[in-house]
Amino acid sequence: MASDVKTLLIDGYVDDPAALGVPPYISPMIRAVAGAAIDAGGDVEYVSADMIRKGRRIPKADVSVVLSGNTVPGKYLRSMPMSPKELAALAPKLGGWKLLGGSAALSPAASLFDFSIKNDLAASLYDGMTGKEVGERFRTLDEWNRWMLKGAQIVRQHQDFPTPLIAEIESYRGCHRYRSGGCSFCIEPLKGAPLTRSPEDIIAEASELRSAGVRNVRIGGQTCIISYGAEAEDVPRPRPETVDELFRGLNALGFDVLHVDNANPAVISRYPDESEKIVRTLAEFCTPGNVLALGLESADPIVRDLNNLNSTAEQTADAVRLINRIGGERGRNGLPKILPGLNIICGLDGETRSTYGLNLSFLQGLLDEGLMVRRINIRQVLPLRKDFGAKVDRRAFTEFKESVRGGVDREMLMKVAPYGTVLRDVHMELHDGNTTFGRQIGSYPLLVGIPYKLELEKMYDVFVTDHGFRSITGVSFPFDVNRMPMSAAEALPGIGRKRAAKIVLGRPYKDLDELAAAIGDPDAAAKLKDIVCFG
Repeated sequence: MASDVKTLLIDGYVDDPAALGVPPYISPMIRAVAGAAIDAGGDVEYVSADMIRKGRRIPKADVSVVLSGNTVPGKYLRSMPMSPKELAALAPKLGGWKLLGGSAALSPAASLFDFSIKNDLAASLYDGMTGKEVGERFRTLDEWNRWMLKGAQIVRQHQDFPTPLIAEIESYRGCHRYRSGGCSFCIEPLKGAPLTRSPEDIIAEASELRSAGVRNVRIGGQTCIISYGAEAEDVPRPRPETVDELFRGLNALGFDVLHVDNANPAVISRYPDESEKIVRTLAEFCTPGNVLALGLESADPIVRDLNNLNSTAEQTADAVRLINRIGGERGRNGLPKILPGLNIICGLDGETRSTYGLNLSFLQGLLDEGLMVRRINIRQVLPLRKDFGAKVDRRAFTEFKESVRGGVDREMLMKVAPYGTVLRDVHMELHDGNTTFGRQIGSYPLLVGIPYKLELEKMYDVFVTDHGFRSITGVSFPFDVNRMPMSAAEALPGIGRKRAAKIVLGRPYKDLDELAAAIGDPDAAAKLKDIVCFG
């Protein structure tokens, strides 16, 4: 194709194990597509799903590219990937030849596009725009690095730029366990041995993003960050010096948030000395609130063997202990520096009702041991790689999930962010009635509910007052009793409507003694001494 080909890039958002792209994230996949189009001579215009939902007109184009899909569907706070219905409505409005990529390429909407790309949308687009056949292939390492640099500037067109936008950066594709086939549910082993980007190339991409104005990044997508740079083996020996080189360089770029993603517990358990050095590197050079998501998947040894899973329950417990020991110290944003997360998948081959009991017993054991787990992700397996014979026992699954949420998650939250914790820089995102919901910027951020209205799209510090199953409640900090409305004063610990009315009627106050006199209860006032200020 000739240069200056008008290329419309529609970010329908992806939510995959190998890429986070639902706001506030922008995925590396969409930036690679942009880079490939620019490399092929395209003049790229970026439009997101939310822009279209808010009435953005679809621009004319010679080539229209849509990336969308979610293979790990979850609950979303303010946005979500495009649905098949949205894609079907969008397709007739697109100009030029049309490509669809991401897991949406497997949806019924794919028939409305000229090409549906299942592997690597960026590589297929580049081939088509340079006069080659539009087929299925993966990008080369050289293309990968080149396209990530060329596509970095599209972040400026995202509605969340510059904050709370988070750009995810990939370190490698494929799986160290590819020879054994890897986990039965995962497609990464099908991509072969890890194709690893060097620290220099990853840092170059991060530097390009930083110069474009990006303030928050996550090194994500890889199957195990502990194994970055290691040889391809089922349980590879980590290379601490390589990981240190990468994160030391990333830290020097001065991002507000620098987080990571997955880790294999078996690697941490088998190589504790090397893994300890790497976790210390992450604790030192990344920002607090970081999460290493561990792929336990199931504590049932039968399920593990039948599905060739990463690790045993004992190895996962080893990893949780090591990460807690090194990362449990509280950082400047109010959260521990780095904690484990846990992934549990239901519906795998060999699962029985007893599997749920083993999973629950394992989680309860971590809790009884006093260990912290930042988040527990429970989902049903999706047949992306194969069909799974057993149908999920809906009753057992629901009972298990409710037991975890009610009996484990809340207790873990109380350890991670106990009463009185001050969470710094909580970005307020939406109102639901009188409640304002917000999150810190980062991986798997805590959902924070403020039981009164605060201005959206602003950062607040929050004093934690209560805990739900998967969220916390708090009040803005410091709380100015001489200015905040009565509806806000009601949310203070131990106050309620009547005492809030007394507080408002007695204003202004100069100190805690005057406030205690107005409330009529010195003990209730004493509980506020670390929360309130007097203007």
